[in-house]
Amino acid sequence: MAATSRGHTEGVKALFKASLNAPLELVDRPEPTPGAHDVKIRVMTTGICGTDLHIQAGDAAAAAMISPPLIPGHEFYGEVVETGELVEHVSVGDRVSGEGHVVCGMCRNCRAGRRHLCIATQSVGVQRDGAFAEYVVIPQSNVWVHAEGDITPELGAIFDPFGNAVHTALTFPMVGEDVLVTGAGPIGIMAIAVARHAGARRIVATDVSEERLAMARAAGADDVVDVSRERIEASQRRLGLREGFDIGLEMSGVRTALPEMVENMNHGGRIAMLGLPTGEIPVDWNRMVTRMITFQGIYGRQMFETWYAMSALLDSDPVLRQRIASVVTDVLPATRWEEGFAAARSGHGGKVVLDWREL
Repeated sequence: MAATSRGHTEGVKALFKASLNAPLELVDRPEPTPGAHDVKIRVMTTGICGTDLHIQAGDAAAAAMISPPLIPGHEFYGEVVETGELVEHVSVGDRVSGEGHVVCGMCRNCRAGRRHLCIATQSVGVQRDGAFAEYVVIPQSNVWVHAEGDITPELGAIFDPFGNAVHTALTFPMVGEDVLVTGAGPIGIMAIAVARHAGARRIVATDVSEERLAMARAAGADDVVDVSRERIEASQRRLGLREGFDIGLEMSGVRTALPEMVENMNHGGRIAMLGLPTGEIPVDWNRMVTRMITFQGIYGRQMFETWYAMSALLDSDPVLRQRIASVVTDVLPATRWEEGFAAARSGHGGKVVLDWREL
């Protein structure tokens, strides 16, 4: 029999998108019910992601990925309140975050243990109801249980994007390497912190926001470049990098970022790209080939190798833990979600978190 800590109610508060062109609204929705293998979580905090901004806008990017009607939201922290009858490894009362990619389990990659490459992935808050609500239901296999008292609700809400940063930053060995990070948004800043922890020699960050560049320095960057005012080559001269960068982490999705990164890579350099571009990007493929540059696309997290790395990193390094926690710059009650979305859309601060505990 399913375990539960509370009874059902007629409805719960949720941010709801009725159709692509409908506004995002805080409304009452039916309370979700877990299936046999599912876990029901009382949401405490949620992070606002760029994907959520696209969904709110109902733009072309949203049209290509969402399946409305929909409750968005995939970055969250909460408490388990009910488990399905076949759930064995998650208990009522556990404090958890969740892996947002729900995989089929039967495609070639899933069966070979490469679940992050599943060809039939459904994303929480994108193709199925998500966590911008009082409750969310996800499969037991997607639940990440935190050690008791180890993670604050604010830090737990950004485990998903922290995983993106860890996956990207640890794609290539970092020890003694010179690293270029294009895009100092919240994930870029966390990637800088991870690169510093992992032994990078010099780290340079780019952005157009003074506030975010200051956060990049605080996270461990040796130099920053406002690309609206100067070129990355100037930073190379300041730091005495005569042969270019060894590793590039493209986190912005800005059309001009990757070409300039390629221009500044050393021969044999390696690029990991997380940023999703909104259009085609012109790249000097002759330079890519003749300089033997390795390019690796990054999507989400490795399930669940990245999650173990994330928890181990935070547990082993108090400085890194503080740097990751400081990425959260705005915490607002969920009733003020419009302010939160506006702050996230401004592109000047860090991570925005909504608190669902007081509605």
